[in-house]
Amino acid sequence: MSDKPVLSYIGLGLMGLPMAKHLLSQGYSVHGYDINPDAQQQAKKHGVKIHADVQSTVLAGNIILLNLPTFYAVEQVVFGDHGVAKVIRPPQCIIDFSTNPVNQGRVCIDALSKQTGCAWIDAPVSGGPVASGNGSLTVMVGANAQDFERVEDLLKNVSARLTLVGPPGSGLVAKTLNQLIVGCLHAVIAESAVLAEQAGIDASCIPVALAGGHADGILFQQIFPRMLEKDFSPRGYARQLLKDLDMVQSFAADLKIPTPMTAQAQTLYRMLVHMGHAELDTSAIVKVIDR
Repeated sequence: MSDKPVLSYIGLGLMGLPMAKHLLSQGYSVHGYDINPDAQQQAKKHGVKIHADVQSTVLAGNIILLNLPTFYAVEQVVFGDHGVAKVIRPPQCIIDFSTNPVNQGRVCIDALSKQTGCAWIDAPVSGGPVASGNGSLTVMVGANAQDFERVEDLLKNVSARLTLVGPPGSGLVAKTLNQLIVGCLHAVIAESAVLAEQAGIDASCIPVALAGGHADGILFQQIFPRMLEKDFSPRGYARQLLKDLDMVQSFAADLKIPTPMTAQAQTLYRMLVHMGHAELDTSAIVKVIDR
């Protein structure tokens, strides 16, 4: 008999399904639900015990995991008429891997605690579907110390780097900063890729030439070649990064912090989505520069 908690996973999409598969490989029992029937079928093939709705999924597990594409989806799943909050009870808790706006996310965390007595641990992630599938995500956590201790072993199973940033809501702040940097880097890398191609050199050698220098980095090594190859199969959707940049700008405005570089990246992603490329990978931003 396993001493691991039984997991209820809601949101089995681009990030959720790889993580659910990884957790199964680590010996966890995973119950799941997704609004998309195709996603449910894919999860079922890999051993996830699929349920017909959110609430029956919640009732099957000790820890409820959320991995949802928008804050609206998170609100509906948790506080909707047939949502998590109607049935969750201590000592159950939520771990939310979604990317949510800071202030609204904190309101939800407080509301769940007041309504149910259950903890909501914000644990947004970075690393993409590959890292989600092999347990090497970067996870930034907002939680009280005692709640973090309860789920630390589980979070270590999905992460290569795990940081308790601070009290509930702190993980959301860290993820907002992450998306600010990621969005701006995408735009800058796209400019460098187009410049390299137009300069008449072998652009494919640039990642090797710059490796180890100040311009190097994981994101650069990953997306510069994809931009050259025009490989835009989604590992993260352009529409999602635009949504996150909108979130960054809103948070910065609340704090009255100027973010001119982020504003430029936000504009470029809005152009990309307007061009009809919302469902392409975030690296497709090079299409705007190349145009």
